[in-house]
Amino acid sequence: MKYLLSIFAIIFLFSCSSQKMSSSKYSTIEYEAGACFGSCPIFKMTINPDRTAVLEAEHFNFSKEFSKGEFSKPREGTFKTTIKEADYKKLVTLLDDLDIKSLNEKYGSRNITDMPTSYLRVKFNDGSSKNIEDYGKRGTEKLITVYQFFENLKHNQQWEKVQ
Repeated sequence: MKYLLSIFAIIFLFSCSSQKMSSSKYSTIEYEAGACFGSCPIFKMTINPDRTAVLEAEHFNFSKEFSKGEFSKPREGTFKTTIKEADYKKLVTLLDDLDIKSLNEKYGSRNITDMPTSYLRVKFNDGSSKNIEDYGKRGTEKLITVYQFFENLKHNQQWEKVQ
């Protein structure tokens, strides 16, 4: 019986430590969506490994209708939250599937002048980082999925306005 309990304890401890290592691969995950000549959401979201997040919302993040007067209004504000655990795990899985270190640093062609630019900045626990600039937000299929995931986080988390 002692041996059986010892085996269960070891398995439990090993599974806890391996989960922590896999979810803490990234020290900071940041996504920024830039302006276009329309109503593209303009914001920056920073997520830490403890799942705390800051959303700096400029314009077009919460309104459904486009208005040219939106730019004359003050910025929407700074918000904070703790990302739901399942959503954070999903984000880590999406980033892992990207093989982010092998991606280009720039995507898109500036032949068209009204497209938004996105920036994905990831800092790893080993001190390295990867910055991706994507004009038009069409870099790769997997990048598009990550961009949409960040867009969805603005609406499916409980954000608290701090500024």
